Amino acid sequence: MSLCVKPLLPFLFAFSSLFAEAASVDTAGIYSPSMKKEYKCVIIKPDSYKKAKEFPVVYLLHGHSGWYANWILRVPELKTWADEYQLMIVCPDGGYNSWYLDSPVDSTVKFETYIATEVPAYIDAHYNTLKDRKARAITGLSMGGHGGLFIGFRHAGTFGACGSMSGGVDLQPFKKNWQLAEKVGDTISYAENWKKYSVINVIETIPKDTLRIIIDCGTEDFFFNVNNALHRKLLLLKIPHDYIERPGRHEWNYWRNAVQYQLLFFRNYFSGGL
Repeated sequence: MSLCVKPLLPFLFAFSSLFAEAASVDTAGIYSPSMKKEYKCVIIKPDSYKKAKEFPVVYLLHGHSGWYANWILRVPELKTWADEYQLMIVCPDGGYNSWYLDSPVDSTVKFETYIATEVPAYIDAHYNTLKDRKARAITGLSMGGHGGLFIGFRHAGTFGACGSMSGGVDLQPFKKNWQLAEKVGDTISYAENWKKYSVINVIETIPKDTLRIIIDCGTEDFFFNVNNALHRKLLLLKIPHDYIERPGRHEWNYWRNAVQYQLLFFRNYFSGGL
């Protein structure tokens, strides 16, 4: 009996040591001066955070009808990847259907300002972060994929890399969906808004700062055609980017797989490998 126990002791010691330090998850309330309201936010810190090291940050946005805890509840593996890639992951609240815009028709909705400016300012003030655009990336799924690229291009002085998973990157084909008109305006009086606030047109104003870009969408996704069109337009404009299309639908199984690749992409960027 003792012969079986002894070999286990080193293994058990190594196992307990491995998990002595692990990623931790905070929930913070981040006040928005522009909207005069506080929103919750999940912050995932890697295992070595207590060693007073400064970390790069990936801002990870949820989709339509989602909320700040969507990602950590659906993909708890984020804690493992925060450890593996030694980075922080910040999951802010983007509202039920904000599309991460400062709405031109609803003055109470200023989620572009909140996510691009107010949340990073709070995170940099309260956490051990590398305070440099080359240490910040932003991405998300669906509505959040739109937000990742929309904010990434419009705020390239803050974010050095951006991405999208199954993103709604062109709003124009979906004018009757997801309460978009509440944020963009009706299609007659505010027809120009539907172009102005779509990522596929935002990319035409190329930032002076170089962006690292990753786009991923499943071939069975209802957003596949607009993502493929975005890819072709980026090629036409000669804007470097990584583009992934593979079998998959608009669902969490797809995003659970996609986000790991995006985090690795951003880790390579932060390390100077891209």
